[in-house]
Amino acid sequence: MSGLIEVQLLNGIVQGMIYALLAAGLTLIFGMLDIPNFAHGAFYALGAYVAFTVVSLTGNFWLAIVIVPLVVAGLGLVVDAFAMRRLARTGHVYQILFTLGLVLIVQESIVLIWGANPTSINVPAGLDGGVPLGVVTFPYYRLFLVAAAALVIVAVWFALERTRYGAIIRAGIDDPEMVDCIGINVQRLFTIVFGIGVGLAALAGALILPIRGGQPAMGNELMATSFAVVVIGGLGSYLGAVVGGLFIGLTQAVMTMLYPAASEVAIFAAMALIILIRPQGLFGKR
Repeated sequence: MSGLIEVQLLNGIVQGMIYALLAAGLTLIFGMLDIPNFAHGAFYALGAYVAFTVVSLTGNFWLAIVIVPLVVAGLGLVVDAFAMRRLARTGHVYQILFTLGLVLIVQESIVLIWGANPTSINVPAGLDGGVPLGVVTFPYYRLFLVAAAALVIVAVWFALERTRYGAIIRAGIDDPEMVDCIGINVQRLFTIVFGIGVGLAALAGALILPIRGGQPAMGNELMATSFAVVVIGGLGSYLGAVVGGLFIGLTQAVMTMLYPAASEVAIFAAMALIILIRPQGLFGKR
C-alpha cells in the first residue's frame, strides 16, 4: 500500500481544485449576482472543446489555456447582456428555464461542431513524467493543475478584494442603487462578473481535458456537485467555494478507498449535515 494512499489523497486534491474553480465561478454568478446558472457545466464542457480545437490547430496547450477563458468569457458577456439581465426583472423561474435551455443548446452545438465522440489531448511536453511515491508515481501534470488552479483562484480573489475595481463590484452587489447614483453602470459591472464566472468554468474544462477527456455532456455530472460545494462553503463566499471544493474532493477520495459505491452519496450526505448544523454554510453569512 506504500504510496497508494498518498496518490489517492493527491487525486482528491486535484479533483477538489477543479470543483473549487467551478464553484468559484458559480459563487460569483449565483452567490453574488443571485443568478441560478444551471448552464455553468455547459460552459465547462465548451471550455474543454475550445481547448481541443486550439491544441489541434496550433499544437500549443499553453496558448489554449490562455485563449479558452477569454473566448468563453466573451460568450458569457453576450449571454448576460442580451438574456440574463433582461430576465432578472422576471424572477428566478425564467432564469432557470433559460439556463436549462442553454444547456441543451450548448450540448447540441458541441455535437454539431465537434461530433458526439469523446475527445482528448496529450499532456503537454515537460509534464509527462511523474513523482515517485513508493511503488507508484504521481503525474507532474496533476501537480501543475493544482498549482495553476490555485494561482487563478488567488488572482481572482486579489482582484475582487484588493483592487479599486473589485471594491466597486462588491459595492455594486451590496448597494446597486448607491453605486448607480455616482455614475457607475452597475449592469455592466454585473455582466463582467458573469463573464469572469463562466471563464473560470471554461478554464476548469481546459485543464481537465488531458486527464479525463471531453464529451458533450461532461458538465452535467458536475453541476449537482458544484451546487453542493457552493452550499457547503456558503452562498456568496469565495473562500467557502475553495474550501468546499477541496473538502468534497478529499471526501470522494477517502470514500473511494473505503467504500467506492458510496463516494457520490457522501457528497450530498455531507451537504445535508452542513445544512442541518450550519444552514448558511461554512463561511456564509446569515
